[in-house]
Amino acid sequence: MTFRTIGTVAVALLASGALFAQEGRYRLKSTEVVPGLYMLDSADDQFVGGNMGLLIGADGVILIDDGLEAVGPALLAAIADVTGEPVDFVINTHVHGDHVGSNAALHGQGATIVAHDNIRKRMAEATGDSASPREALPEITYADGVTFHMNGFTTRAHHVAKAHTDGDSIIHFPDVNVIHTGDVLFNGMFPFIDLASGGSVDGYLAAQNKLIALADGDTKIISGHGPLAKRSDVQRARDMLSDAHARVKRLADRGMSEDQVVAENPLSVYESWSWGFITTERMTRQLYQSLTQ
Repeated sequence: MTFRTIGTVAVALLASGALFAQEGRYRLKSTEVVPGLYMLDSADDQFVGGNMGLLIGADGVILIDDGLEAVGPALLAAIADVTGEPVDFVINTHVHGDHVGSNAALHGQGATIVAHDNIRKRMAEATGDSASPREALPEITYADGVTFHMNGFTTRAHHVAKAHTDGDSIIHFPDVNVIHTGDVLFNGMFPFIDLASGGSVDGYLAAQNKLIALADGDTKIISGHGPLAKRSDVQRARDMLSDAHARVKRLADRGMSEDQVVAENPLSVYESWSWGFITTERMTRQLYQSLTQ
């Protein structure tokens, strides 16, 4: 199971905002992070996908991630509420359907899709229910990173290897001290580490350490899921994951099976991090599986 298949999961994203857009059954809100840079997310408790970033200005519009496919009309309405201009570029932070689902809709409106090499590769090779239309595929790809110079902002996409997936990027706006993390931060929640898509615990921790190195106490951080964050939230999430991994490893090193480790409930101390998709049991299992792959 991946985020491509969990459109029915409702996640409460606790952020405030003033602008709302509604299309069909989805409602999105926009929160101005700094002048000209917004976070778009759910206006209620519906699952619309990951938190999106929107950069606007005279030079053009950049959107970071674009939610589930069904959210496309509401997303276009939300963007119209913020700016009357079309989206010029969409940057996908990784391959999951709750972050690339509206690629085709945005492409149809004239946007150019930009992403890491592995995102295009995975999308192009997917079959069956996971298959993507040609219009959804990234048109510009990069290996290590890419920098945009628009609207007085420097927008840098940094690839972080084998983290949440094998195609993750974090998006840094150094001029205004803002970072969009993609899914290398689930703020206040257990993370999903997609081992089947090239993710790893070590890579995830390395990506969070990179976030910490890029940030300071004043940095505003748009998490992949959850409310707006700050550097201390990333540190707290990194420390939780490091300790959780060690707790599971100690039991696995004793020769215990996956089910035996789950029965020991080594992550009970972190029960408050559990949520609809990544429960304490599921977190334990993905940590165990990461050790035995």
